[in-house]
Amino acid sequence: MRMLVVLLVVVSGLAVVVARRPAEFRVERTTVIAAPPAAVFAQVNDFHRWQAWNPWGKMDPSMTQRFEGSAAGAGAVYTWSGNRQVGEGRMTIVDSRPDELIRIRLEFLKPLPGESVAEFTFAPQNGSTLVTWRMAGTNSFLAKAIHLAINMDRMIGGQFDRGLADMKAVVEAAPPGEPRS
Repeated sequence: MRMLVVLLVVVSGLAVVVARRPAEFRVERTTVIAAPPAAVFAQVNDFHRWQAWNPWGKMDPSMTQRFEGSAAGAGAVYTWSGNRQVGEGRMTIVDSRPDELIRIRLEFLKPLPGESVAEFTFAPQNGSTLVTWRMAGTNSFLAKAIHLAINMDRMIGGQFDRGLADMKAVVEAAPPGEPRS
């Protein structure tokens, strides 16, 4: 009986710690790309171009990918289904302001259902572009518990860093005046 009481106290204490964790999360990374905003914007506004720099695509090269809706910009949809590392979900561009902002609704189905919003902003900076990639959302109780052991900013932020570095390489490698694929 005494062990049961101790176990209940420990579980209750852990539940209180988890419940007091932040309800919202935000991850953000930036880089400067030596190209005009239009060239960088084009990489994000068309999901077909993501294959060149999407860090999750590199984690599971055999994942299933589908494109729906508009070819690019608002209404474009990208769905994926892959291994445990990339999971399954859907992205929809909900706002696309040329050379300025792209907002994406993320719907995660597996491994942990949830919704988030990703934004890319593009700001001219001395002949280059300051690109900011951010993601924000709400943590469920289960997500709060998982984040006790896994640092969301380090995990997702590391992928953002890789993706931005690859995007930078793709855009900067394109010859001047050529479309930057």
